[in-house]
Amino acid sequence: MGIYKAEIANMRKNIGENVGQKIIIKEPAGKRSKPEEREATIERTYKDYFMVRFDSVNRVGSYNYTDLFMKTVEVSMFNGDNYIPLDIPDVADRKNKLHKLAPQPVEGTMMANPKTDLNLPVETA
Repeated sequence: MGIYKAEIANMRKNIGENVGQKIIIKEPAGKRSKPEEREATIERTYKDYFMVRFDSVNRVGSYNYTDLFMKTVEVSMFNGDNYIPLDIPDVADRKNKLHKLAPQPVEGTMMANPKTDLNLPVETA
């Protein structure tokens, strides 16, 4: 299971196109704290992470793009009326799609029956 570079590049582009946009960031509960949901503004994007400025306090935070894919952080973007969750492809779905594309053995080929197709001597007991 892995996150592909193209998916991270698409996420970086999507967030980069929304610099200055209001978002809500949901962070998971810590060991001794409850989950947090804070409003912020996207400030900058970099190769591996993006920075936000939190509205309630004058503080800056940064998040990895992989955090979004791994669902350790959830982001919802403001569209003018309400907040819409960022559409993030499920990593497991991508793996299942690729697995389904694996070549299937075709009858009469080496993949179907490698010993008989090579005309190798068959050992008998």
